[in-house]
Amino acid sequence: MKILYFGGQKSGKSTHAEAKALELSNSKPYYIATYDRSFDDSEMNTRVLKHQNQRKENFITIEEPKNIASKVEEGDTYLIDCISMWILNNIEKSEEDLIKQLDELKNIDANIVFVLNDVNSGVIPFDKESRKFVDLTGIIGQKLGNICDEVFEVKLGLTSRLK
Repeated sequence: MKILYFGGQKSGKSTHAEAKALELSNSKPYYIATYDRSFDDSEMNTRVLKHQNQRKENFITIEEPKNIASKVEEGDTYLIDCISMWILNNIEKSEEDLIKQLDELKNIDANIVFVLNDVNSGVIPFDKESRKFVDLTGIIGQKLGNICDEVFEVKLGLTSRLK
């Protein structure tokens, strides 16, 4: 089963995604953390710590900022948090390269719960790099919406099932 949770920052999407991954798993699920620690951003490190404390010992953590498909094996349950960071980490790659990796994930017989930030409701960014990120987030979101069995939008900690 493939499931997508998307919403704005601090909407509660990770909390709902964690609960779903635990519900789907017969054993301890894997948590693929996509933040690239080489950015050395103290505020992001605080956010990462909060996520680690939230999930406690309920998950086996795998840190993989770029090649998430290489970490997923058949028969297991995975939470990938978050696809937005994965896009940022792979911003130099083409849309086709990112879609190819999602197609690989689609074809693996595993439970995968994806988390994606909704950044597509604002204005078109002024700079080229930000526009690419926002555009890729929309394209990747559409692909995930297509390949996932269930899709949930999260706002204010509440979920709305779209699919």
